[in-house]
Amino acid sequence: MGVAALSVAGTIILSALAAFAISRNWDRKLFRWSFFYLLAAMFLPFPVVALSQVSLSGMVHLDNPVGVVILHIMFQLSFSVMLFTAFLRSIPTELEESARIDGASTGQVFWRLIFPLLAPMSATVGIFAFLASWNDYMMPALIVSNPALQTLPVLQQMFQTQFSNNYNVSFASYLMAMAPSIIVYLLAQRWVMSGLTQGAIK
Repeated sequence: MGVAALSVAGTIILSALAAFAISRNWDRKLFRWSFFYLLAAMFLPFPVVALSQVSLSGMVHLDNPVGVVILHIMFQLSFSVMLFTAFLRSIPTELEESARIDGASTGQVFWRLIFPLLAPMSATVGIFAFLASWNDYMMPALIVSNPALQTLPVLQQMFQTQFSNNYNVSFASYLMAMAPSIIVYLLAQRWVMSGLTQGAIK
């Protein structure tokens, strides 16, 4: 649960900051091409770079849940930045200009004005990031070297062996694993659709 929570928080904060910088500096080639670079990364699945990621994680001593969190954030960043950028284009720049006239810095404009307005899209991004992190099996299985630190989807394989299956315990663990996803979605569902539709208006 800790891996998923940190992944969600990191994805929301980093993607919101990146999207804000890109959307407000779209006329500059560096930011525009950075956006296209992130979009291209969406077509790069983890299995393609799995071997290199496992090697690099071991070299920098991130073969643990912290390394999994970092990789989860990295692989969710492209899609999340795309959603936040579309949503930010629907927010009038006049709001930021009025705040700057009152003496607000760029950081204050983002954290006090823009970020609270991103709540619907933050809920949407958080749902996608949570489901991707919570249901991920391959990445933790390859990255985390200590079995005691493994995530729940990987630990569930202990109920299935080569010659036997403990179906009672297995299905009980599956239901317990489904519960957080259902609870998170029920709590944030009223923001999910509004975030997607508002980001597609402009």
